[in-house]
Amino acid sequence: MNEANSSVRPAVVVISSHVARGSVGNRAAVFALEALGFPVWAVPTVMLPWHPGHGPAPRIVPGDEEFAAFMAALSTSPHIGEVGAVLTGYLGSAEQAGPVAAFIEAVREANPEALHVCDPVVGDQGGLYVPEPVAAEIRDRLFSSADIVTPNRFEFGWLTGTEADSNEEIRAAAGDLGAKHVLVTSAHSLLAGGTGNLLVSNGQAVLAEHRQIANPPNGPGDMTAALFLARLLAGDAPKKALQLATASVYELVARACKRGADELMLETDQSSLLRPMSMVQMRQLGPLPSPPRRA
Repeated sequence: MNEANSSVRPAVVVISSHVARGSVGNRAAVFALEALGFPVWAVPTVMLPWHPGHGPAPRIVPGDEEFAAFMAALSTSPHIGEVGAVLTGYLGSAEQAGPVAAFIEAVREANPEALHVCDPVVGDQGGLYVPEPVAAEIRDRLFSSADIVTPNRFEFGWLTGTEADSNEEIRAAAGDLGAKHVLVTSAHSLLAGGTGNLLVSNGQAVLAEHRQIANPPNGPGDMTAALFLARLLAGDAPKKALQLATASVYELVARACKRGADELMLETDQSSLLRPMSMVQMRQLGPLPSPPRRA
């Protein structure tokens, strides 16, 4: 959708965790999408006082029957035709995946053009930080059928059963997925001391790189998924959406770290969401080598 052609933007349903303090999960994604002009339906899968990385964080997880009823009610909403995308993230239990998948199908029935973005929040380089049944349900019910997936490198490897030891291996595995756009964060950078986001889309691979910032606040992955989706919905080409999303997140992290903040400061740095100024190195990666021909 091009902003110049329409002032009415589709609603985005964000289904993820909610924290009272901080800028992660729903708090990050909803802020970013609304700042860029998209109405949001926010569905909390679990409520926490703060990100567990800040210390013990008691969880409030909706009961499975109550959550299923909640999603069923949204599925029958007279306003479901407003929805142009669903962004799924952290799940509070394995049993939530089924109602979420059913809701996505209802959205697609009402709007066949609607997108499902799966940000599979299941782990990082330290391993899984959700129970394995939760990760398996996300893989089997959400990741496998999404239009866009935005895992980090560890999550991509776990979900695809690969090592993800190189960008070439990531690209090859991405080609076996059904997703139109595969965006892998914390991909292998070609810059010394850098990090990057690798986008595999329409048979092409683009790497967006910048320098690594030590000890970043939590939330860059949530922001990247939301901003990449917002830019696509606004009419940007995938490569441009990747560049803008990467630049915004890098700028947000750099500004927060410069202030010594332990969270992204979205309320202060909205300009980084709207008009990022940071430079991002964009690399078009060459084609994958053809498999050897059989004799």
